[in-house]
Amino acid sequence: MVCVKVVLTARIDHNPIFTSYAVAMNVGLGVIILGMVLRFAVIRSLGRYFTVDVTIREGHQLKTDGIYRYLRHPSYAASLISFAGFGISLNNYLSLLMLVVLIGAAFFYRVKVEERALIEQFGDDYINYMKRSKRLIPFIF
Repeated sequence: MVCVKVVLTARIDHNPIFTSYAVAMNVGLGVIILGMVLRFAVIRSLGRYFTVDVTIREGHQLKTDGIYRYLRHPSYAASLISFAGFGISLNNYLSLLMLVVLIGAAFFYRVKVEERALIEQFGDDYINYMKRSKRLIPFIF
């Protein structure tokens, strides 16, 4: 019963990111749009090789230029930016943290699946590419 009471009495304004909800909404929306624009740019750069399924298309070439020089999975990074924007728009640190951690965990699993498929397809070329690029966060991870 105590657990239920804690949940029912928890309010979204206990851990605000900004003092103004209008600021939170505008900053959050800006971050969402930034993530969307970046994702569309990444999708466009991959062209016909972009799929929502983990698959290698016929004639698929390993892309290592542009943003792919720094990140192996920039589409997921851009999506994660959009989810962070949503968390910011909720104006609550806990909501932001939960969104980024949970969505990040799902993306991390998907990245591992994709990287196995890419290693199988491209072998040492992909392994060497992994050594000189990051997964989701430039220069960090």
